[in-house]
Amino acid sequence: MSSSLPLHSQHQRTYHDNKFVYPVLSRRSKGISIGINLNPDKICNFDCIYCQVDRREESETRFVGTEQLMQELDHMLKFVLSGEIYQDPKFSEVPTELRRLNDFAFSGDGEPTTYRNFDQIVKDVAGLKRKHSASDVKMVLISNASMFHRASTQAALAVFDENQGEIWAKLDAGTEDYFKIIDRTKIRFSQVLDNLLLAAKQRPIVIQSLFMLVNQQPPSNEEIDAYCSRLNGIVQAGGQIKLVQVYTIARRTAEEYVTSLSTSQVDDIARKVTEQTKLPVEVYYGNAD
Repeated sequence: MSSSLPLHSQHQRTYHDNKFVYPVLSRRSKGISIGINLNPDKICNFDCIYCQVDRREESETRFVGTEQLMQELDHMLKFVLSGEIYQDPKFSEVPTELRRLNDFAFSGDGEPTTYRNFDQIVKDVAGLKRKHSASDVKMVLISNASMFHRASTQAALAVFDENQGEIWAKLDAGTEDYFKIIDRTKIRFSQVLDNLLLAAKQRPIVIQSLFMLVNQQPPSNEEIDAYCSRLNGIVQAGGQIKLVQVYTIARRTAEEYVTSLSTSQVDDIARKVTEQTKLPVEVYYGNAD
């Protein structure tokens, strides 16, 4: 039986049942971020040791229903813009200064750019943003940069550029060996570095870097020096990095041998990045939001 309530009155009930769209209070965005999950099957081309997604458990949702995703996003956009979200217990205590919609974030249980219709989804989201006269709302791609070289991904990135877009790309290592330990992927480290440069030559990008204890050991000084050299290499080759986000683990990970750095350890790494690269650096003591 369908509800007789107006659509705007149904948001609070339905968003908790969403499969692809979710709201979060984002410290980095300094407001509300609407997440878009294009990987409900939990399949990712990286298997990062710090990931909170347990890929050993089979997902209930295997495929992206495009029509359902856009309906969820349309409802969520109305829910947030109307302020109704702050009646929800989860968001009722959000401070006044953070009661703003900052962005749509393509981020979920895997690498969003591996979704086969990624460019079309991005176009549809941009269209929905225009429909709701939300031109000031950003579109953020949170990515491991592995697929930036694809023509379809390049087309999607161009749509981001035209719609208040930002590219937040991860770089968790300075050396090939450490990259393999942290990100556990068959993709070559050189491919990630080449793709970061490719994207950064076309627009300023944000670099996201998560550092952690692995079997109680932090990254070595040599590893951080190599990481800084990678950042400098991107800039020296003509890439634009507008911000480096340095952070550590805040939530339980799938691997128990991976734990959080101390506040002082995070600060030490951030200080080295600032000194060696002269890039703007922001520090977060958690790996999400």
